[in-house]
Amino acid sequence: MQSPPSRPVGSANVTDHPGPAAAPLSGDEPDLTGHEFQHDPCRAYGRLREQGPVVRGWLSPEQSVWLITRFADVRAVLRDHRFVNSPLSVPGHTGPDPRKPMLSALGLPERIHPYFLRSVVDSDPPGHTVLRGLVSRAFTARRIRALRPRVAQIADRLLSELPGYAENGVADLVRHFAYPLPIAVICELVGIPEPDRPLWTSWSEDLLALDPGRLSTSTPSLVDSVHAAVEARRRCPTDDLLSGLIQAADGSGGGLADGDIVTMVLILVLAGHETTAHLISNGTAALLGHPDQLGALRADPGLLPGAVEELMRWCGPVQLARTRYAAEDVDLHGVRIRRGDTVQCVLVSANHDPRQYTAPERLDLTRHRGASAETHLGFEHGIHFCLGAPLARQEGEVAFHALWEHFPRLSLAVPRDSLERLPASGGWRLARLPLRLGPHAFRTPSG
Repeated sequence: MQSPPSRPVGSANVTDHPGPAAAPLSGDEPDLTGHEFQHDPCRAYGRLREQGPVVRGWLSPEQSVWLITRFADVRAVLRDHRFVNSPLSVPGHTGPDPRKPMLSALGLPERIHPYFLRSVVDSDPPGHTVLRGLVSRAFTARRIRALRPRVAQIADRLLSELPGYAENGVADLVRHFAYPLPIAVICELVGIPEPDRPLWTSWSEDLLALDPGRLSTSTPSLVDSVHAAVEARRRCPTDDLLSGLIQAADGSGGGLADGDIVTMVLILVLAGHETTAHLISNGTAALLGHPDQLGALRADPGLLPGAVEELMRWCGPVQLARTRYAAEDVDLHGVRIRRGDTVQCVLVSANHDPRQYTAPERLDLTRHRGASAETHLGFEHGIHFCLGAPLARQEGEVAFHALWEHFPRLSLAVPRDSLERLPASGGWRLARLPLRLGPHAFRTPSG
């Protein structure tokens, strides 16, 4: 979905006006670095939603951001061409790229920055249209559906191994299932050679820890390994996604460089890995905290597709959409958003908007049954709708089904309100999920 983790990173520098940060911090405007926004974002951003559809928030006494809080407005802004993903797309932009400090804070060397600044999720039309089209030609629904039996096999293997990691019957689902499953699946899908897969596992663990020291080493190694894989696939194509990306790029006539293909692979990995891992862990904690909903799901596996949608709405791992920048002056509900201003669509407040949902605070796995269109914004919306959404949905369905097939008496090993969250702005991610496994129902793999 989003790479690196989404958060407001500053207004674009525009020559003819200073942007909203010129005004001083007001006592009645929220400090988004405060404790509640980090530890209870649903409640904190929900209060802002009821305060107004467009609210100014502050990342520091000098840096403000416009927050779009309600479902209909978030949906509209996410498909509005006047709000762009790259600050370089803002007419009159001057100065450095305001996204670079975040990449440096994550420990990424300068030579790695372009892979995270010129990707399909960071670009705007017409370049975005070309990149998205190339990815779509390789990242097909057929290819994802064909992978489902393999996803089930990997899930079964990981869950069969889970008791071996348990201490006194308790194992961490995040480290030993929620993260390893999607990283193994994406390696299968992309076609990462077996010898290189430990690099991806290490990078995955470094992302989980958000450790700049480790990321400064693991990310360049990963980028170099993907470059090597691209060269190998050019010499000897196979039936994997990487070969499909190369063929689509070479057939486009656009002269796409290998670096662009590497960037696509990295974004696909993040789209189909980071968010999926936390969907699985957040969703498992939610289901264990709602035994009536878990019981209904176990009694009727046909609820699984709708259950994944509801869990993405109710406890989705992405709380804030990727930062947008106003490409021109825009009036929204009487608020003047100036060209170059930073705009943040708040997914968590939109997905709990009572104007859109009946009893939005209630987890209801039947809420999305039979829906023919997007009924939540957990995967964003518009031209930047998550590339990895179909794969994330499939992995979620397989994971939740397999988890309770293996461990029918699974339970939380700690009180739910004591679960530790990662300190990631814009994300809702568990650092660990200690579960008491109970008896292990060994079984043979199934699709």
